Amino acid sequence: MEHPVQKPPPNPLLDFSGLPRFAEILPEHVSPAIDALLARARAATAAAEKAAPTWEDFVLPQEDAHEELGRAWGQVSHLHGVMDTPPLREAYNENLPKISQYWTELGQNLRLFAKYRELKASPAFAQLGGARRRAVENALRDFQLSGAELDAAKKPRFAAIQEELAKLGAKFSENLLDATKAWSIVVEDESRLAGIPADVLLAAKEAAEKDETRPDSKRGWKFTLHMPSYFPVLQYAEDRDLRATLYRASATRASEFGRPEWDNTPIIGRILALRREAAQLLGYASHAEVSLVPKMAQSPAQVLEFLRDLARRARPFAEKDAAELRAFARAELGIDELQSWDVAYASEKLRASRYSFSDQDLKQYFPEDTALTGLFRVVESIFELSITESKAATWHENVRFWEARDRNGRLVGQFYTDLYARDTKRGGAWMDDAIGRRRKGAGIQTPVAYLNCNFSPPVGGKPALFSHDEVITLFHEAGHGLHHLLTRVEDLAVSGMNGVEWDAVELPSQFMENFCWEWDVLGGAKPGGMTAHVDTGAPLPRELFDKMIAAKNFQSGLATLRQVEFALFDMRVYADFDPATAGPAGAGVQALLDEVRREVAVMVPPAWNRFQNGFGHIFGGGYAAGYYSYKWAEVLSADAYSAFEEMRGSKGILDAGTGQRFRDEILAVGGSRPAAESFRAFRGREPRVDALLRHNGMIPA
Repeated sequence: MEHPVQKPPPNPLLDFSGLPRFAEILPEHVSPAIDALLARARAATAAAEKAAPTWEDFVLPQEDAHEELGRAWGQVSHLHGVMDTPPLREAYNENLPKISQYWTELGQNLRLFAKYRELKASPAFAQLGGARRRAVENALRDFQLSGAELDAAKKPRFAAIQEELAKLGAKFSENLLDATKAWSIVVEDESRLAGIPADVLLAAKEAAEKDETRPDSKRGWKFTLHMPSYFPVLQYAEDRDLRATLYRASATRASEFGRPEWDNTPIIGRILALRREAAQLLGYASHAEVSLVPKMAQSPAQVLEFLRDLARRARPFAEKDAAELRAFARAELGIDELQSWDVAYASEKLRASRYSFSDQDLKQYFPEDTALTGLFRVVESIFELSITESKAATWHENVRFWEARDRNGRLVGQFYTDLYARDTKRGGAWMDDAIGRRRKGAGIQTPVAYLNCNFSPPVGGKPALFSHDEVITLFHEAGHGLHHLLTRVEDLAVSGMNGVEWDAVELPSQFMENFCWEWDVLGGAKPGGMTAHVDTGAPLPRELFDKMIAAKNFQSGLATLRQVEFALFDMRVYADFDPATAGPAGAGVQALLDEVRREVAVMVPPAWNRFQNGFGHIFGGGYAAGYYSYKWAEVLSADAYSAFEEMRGSKGILDAGTGQRFRDEILAVGGSRPAAESFRAFRGREPRVDALLRHNGMIPA
């Protein structure tokens, strides 16, 4: 007897049988789907409150319901980030409070909290595998951080704070996107374009021709604040006024200098006040203390000490970098007083003068498909996988879909790449999960990831060309993707990046960046080589590679202090700053940032720079009191990569044996054990800062 083919649900957000049905998702699907899934989740919670405190009867049914809710909302959030339209934004913002309310009420559910404590105290707990024990311990911690132990009188206020914070974070990101999209400049005088690379000018010309807001005139070159348009002007344009115009527009986005409805200043003040209030309701002095509970770092003081120690080590190098740049700008460029809009331009000129090559020279060797082939060759070599392009429904014509299989042909994971900038996409680069790995019945659910970047699209009939910095970004996001895809954990709460301490999640991503500096990866006409000149097909010459390596740590002191500046500001604004006593929020936050700059910066931006109003990591994302994670994890990643460097002489940098150990001890275990244990299991010892300093040229190799 034949079984009838089951029709997929009419609402694509309610279909969990396979990959997301992106081609069919409409804004009007969002509310019905979320309402239905919230009802299912609440029913599962009610049943769990009465269930026996075992994994099968209590934990697993909740995990099933919450995974469906998370997958559906994840698709909506993803589209909000990459294909933002007014109807979708309206649907997202209409449902965000419902989602926030549900997770808050779940986190404060004393019956569930008690059941988890029963499970932890039961003899059955010891019989659970390590991953499940870790998941239960994390759940107990999260209940405490969600206010489960608060007095009944305080819980409503805590819930209201969480809901408002969710709205404020979304609004911060939307303001930044809207302010970025709204600004552009059309240059009609060709003489002002001297120095700007030809591919950038071609893209600007095409943008002007497509500009529907200027039906009367299609002449000129249109530049925007999206990075592929903005940064080449800062880096190459000889017209100093043009550089200054774009810099000021970017540095004052979403601030009091623009449209009032997009000003993030009051949002920042409100976020800081609410996070501090929530922390104090939980019995902590600051949001920074709350933020560090699930992280590797023990206290704000420890983080500040780490950052200041790094700043002390980097400062002599940064001062030398700055002095050289100012002297070069005066002597060679006629710039007597170096301003912020001159730094990228003067730096590129100095690098070209010193090392006889430019970023633009390198860019010709990284067409998109060649760069991707090189990335996949690294992954295939060290982790013994094969990656091939496949087909799936996507949200944009430029999105591609890939499959990773092991050497026996078994499907390990799948991922989307969305690499180009566009007006409907938020800035930056990020990885997000679409589907997590877990056991479902007798089978294993295949993990799926999104890899998102904002690179320049193809122009003039040629493939997209990536700068070396963009290649590094691609490897970085691929590292996050590998963390998600290569887990062997079968319990969703600690599978992949789930349950990994936030200050350790950057370890795999920053680890992968190191391969972008290896001749075995970039050079030669080997199969799967990573470089091929866009016009001639020739691989990267050894001479140009040697120049690139010589310039690797060019201005590394300045770059390190810049990251320390951001991280110090983040930790201090959430640890020390009290909005109630700091006066007007904007002035107080700016005063704190100025104080941080006086402590660590050697190049200070203009007084009107409003960097904080675009600092989406800590006001619109998940890095609040956690931005230090980039430098913290860089210590781990540099030391981990040293294990591969130690193989260079005998087995080569792409050593599959070392790769297998990295996969087994770091990637495969996900969040099933503390990150410090995973690092020690791989490296055989505690991490050392020396590898990071050596990689940055701050101690001899």
